[in-house]
Amino acid sequence: MDTKDGLIGSIGNTSLIRINSLSDETGCEILGKAEFMNPGGSVKDRAALWMIREAEKSGALKSGGTVVEGTAGNTGIGLLHVCNSRGYSAVIYMPDNQSQEKEDLLRTLGAEVRIVPTVPYRDEMNFQKQAGRYAATLDNAVWANQFDNTANRLAHYESTGPEIWQQTDGQVDAFTCSVGTGGTLAGTARYLKEKNSKVHIILADPMGSALYNWVTTGEATMTPGPSITEGIGNSRITENLQGTPIDDAVQISDQDMVDMVYRMLRTDGWFFGSSTGLNLCAAVAIAKKLGPGHKIVTMLCDDGSKYQSRLFNPEFLADKGLTT
Repeated sequence: MDTKDGLIGSIGNTSLIRINSLSDETGCEILGKAEFMNPGGSVKDRAALWMIREAEKSGALKSGGTVVEGTAGNTGIGLLHVCNSRGYSAVIYMPDNQSQEKEDLLRTLGAEVRIVPTVPYRDEMNFQKQAGRYAATLDNAVWANQFDNTANRLAHYESTGPEIWQQTDGQVDAFTCSVGTGGTLAGTARYLKEKNSKVHIILADPMGSALYNWVTTGEATMTPGPSITEGIGNSRITENLQGTPIDDAVQISDQDMVDMVYRMLRTDGWFFGSSTGLNLCAAVAIAKKLGPGHKIVTMLCDDGSKYQSRLFNPEFLADKGLTT
């Protein structure tokens, strides 16, 4: 029988899907890893599993322990699924600029959720720093620390990269995705570059982030923003992202991202979130630059169900000057 071994066995090995309209339009094969097929509904399930597994291996997390994390949502959701399957409790610190759907889902999954003001990382009250301080006060607890815990990167080096290589029979010309923690791009890029140094690695960035400038100029200076995208973009270079072989970066406006998300919904039938919309915009930009005949892979990070109060809310979009 072809079966998966419980929840943990169902993380990863997601389908690689041809995005028909974009492929036909560009003459390239634009392929997306269907990360919404993970049990927690997003790419972050991979990082969640690896971070918990590495904490178990090191002895930092023992039976009945607690996992604490600062997260914009999807990492927390992934952590809750893994924690629930392994008997751990979880405390989640979340900035107050995220969708209500994510907060509600985390509580439904059993997390203690602490909503805190949105402040830059340099501020001691940043949600990540608060999570780290609280974890240090507990016995048998770990701070997942997704931004600087390189188990995140390892997840994609050991799973996402090899899956893409196998699914394309080694015929991948470019890989692109957006960056929050940097784990997905960093781990996947390392693996693909080891297999073929000619694979183009392109960072996709929203406005209001410093990563586009970091790649293209060497200086991590912020671009005008903010963006309505959730969980991506950054003002600093994380431990996960450090040393990643990146060839170029593209910057995507919120309007282009919104246009892509609604195009996918109305013409291809896909119900995607904002980071996936941005990733697909980047894949199209790369296809136009490379020309027809290339194979470009990106991440379909999650579906749109957690963004209905924002990305799929006409009043919210109009307030931000965005149209559908």
